[in-house]
Amino acid sequence: MPHTPSPATPSPATLEQLLAAVPADVRAVFSARTLHPLLPAHDKTGTLLHTLEVFLRHDASWSRTAAALHLHVNTVRYRVQRIEHLTGRDLTRLRHRLDLRAALLCHAETTRAEAAHAEAAQESGGAAADGAPARGPLSR
Repeated sequence: MPHTPSPATPSPATLEQLLAAVPADVRAVFSARTLHPLLPAHDKTGTLLHTLEVFLRHDASWSRTAAALHLHVNTVRYRVQRIEHLTGRDLTRLRHRLDLRAALLCHAETTRAEAAHAEAAQESGGAAADGAPARGPLSR
């Protein structure tokens, strides 16, 4: 039976909470360096990045990932092998899965922040709040 924290017992900390305490620029650099070969500049379709997200969400289960993506399990195996080759990570190792999971969380937050920044710039007539020109989600 799962433990329910009492009011005096703090709830368990999460990876998301830990990463929220890391400065945004550090999160952006970490995700870019870790996921570099899977990002749209290298994988135009985003297939490998999406496969990685689903694979980790399903606790590295080949069959559940295949079902979620409506693919044959061998296709998932091939994609995961490509991800491992491109990132230099071994997804059978917990440490490497954690690195990639953290990078995905950082990437998602960076993407959300950039989209919000671009939206705010559009609403203010094309200039960012700091007076700089508006930037797209992938510009640096």
